[in-house]
Amino acid sequence: MNRVKRAHRVGDLIRDELSDILLKKVKDPRLEMVTITDVKVTANLRLARIYFSVYNASKGKDDAIIGFKSAFGFLKRELGSRLKLRYMPELRFCYDESIEYGAHINMVLKAVKDESNSRHSGSIETE
Repeated sequence: MNRVKRAHRVGDLIRDELSDILLKKVKDPRLEMVTITDVKVTANLRLARIYFSVYNASKGKDDAIIGFKSAFGFLKRELGSRLKLRYMPELRFCYDESIEYGAHINMVLKAVKDESNSRHSGSIETE
């Protein structure tokens, strides 16, 4: 249980520090509209999966992945100097599809509601 709590705290710390680095230090235009949404760290602190979203996912997702590959060494070095961990976890950047999925679900629910409203307003009530 203690290892899981530590992994969660380290994940939160990585998320906060990486967000700060992206905002203040990284000059790559491919990473300008990137938001770190979550960081999951394994219990042994060896692997950190960093989930990110992009403002314009249709064209920015691939650019962000290329940007992360380009800045990988810099990001790991910066995180290492800020975190002061005995071992720096291996970083893996993963696109977070949950925002797009949520938008899709909202669109489907809106379509169902609109269809339901049109059925009820189209019927004529007789007494």
